[in-house]
Parts: sequence; C-alpha cells; structure tokens
Amino acid sequence: MAENRTEVLVGGAVMALAIGFVVYAGQVAGLSVGQSATYPLTASFRSAEGISLGTDVRLAGVKIGTVTDMQLNPQTFRAETTIQVKNGINLPDDSAITVASEGLLGGNYMEIVPGASPDNFAAGDDIEDTQSAISLVSLMMKFVSGGKE
Repeated sequence: MAENRTEVLVGGAVMALAIGFVVYAGQVAGLSVGQSATYPLTASFRSAEGISLGTDVRLAGVKIGTVTDMQLNPQTFRAETTIQVKNGINLPDDSAITVASEGLLGGNYMEIVPGASPDNFAAGDDIEDTQSAISLVSLMMKFVSGGKE
C-alpha cells in the first residue's frame, strides 16, 4: 500500500514538472493563451545578417513584436522583412528600424527608433528608414588594413 502511494506521488510530481516545462517552453517561444493581437509592418534591408524568423523587435529595450517573414527581393536584391507589432503600440510613421546587436557574443535583434511625426503607421505600412547590420568581420578587416578597404 505504501509502495502504491509512493508511485502515485512520484507520478504526480513528474506530471507537474512536465506541465511546468511545457508552459515555460511556450512562454519562451512567445506562445500564450489570449496573446494580444498584432499588426504587420514591412521593412527592406541591404543586409539582414543575424536576423531570422522569430527574432525580437524591441522599442527602448522592450519586446514589442517579432520578425514573421523574410525574403530576398530579386529586383532590388534587398532583404524584405515583415514584422508583427503588438496592438496598442502606435509607432510614428517617421520611425526608423535598425538591426542591433546584444554585444560581441550576443545575438541580433531589430530595434525601432521612434520618430516625432503626429501620424502613426497603419497595418501593412512600410518602414522606409532602415539601417542594416554592421558586420564585425568587415569592421575588423578595415581596422587591420588601416581603412583602405
């Protein structure tokens, strides 16, 4: 009888741990029940190095969205990206978006720098002011070659 009770307690603890892990994994992946609605914006980059689907979009260091689509435009040879921004965050229509780095060993993310326009982006608008990622390799090559590259 005591053996049976121990098995039930251990099984319950394992199930609770598994449920906790699934909830945690869902939060890390950005999935949640009742997740707030979003609206899409697009941006075109010369280089989207270090950016992939699911990359954070931040404003003042706070995550406000994610990258949901990236494709190469065969006419302009630029990376066309689509981001989803949380509803309720109204961005001025002269805002800029840059590919930023968390540090030398950290990953990249997209940072929105708000403008001062009284008008806001609407769903599907294009962010025209973009700044691509700065390649550390090309910076080091310029430093080593004395800026002659």
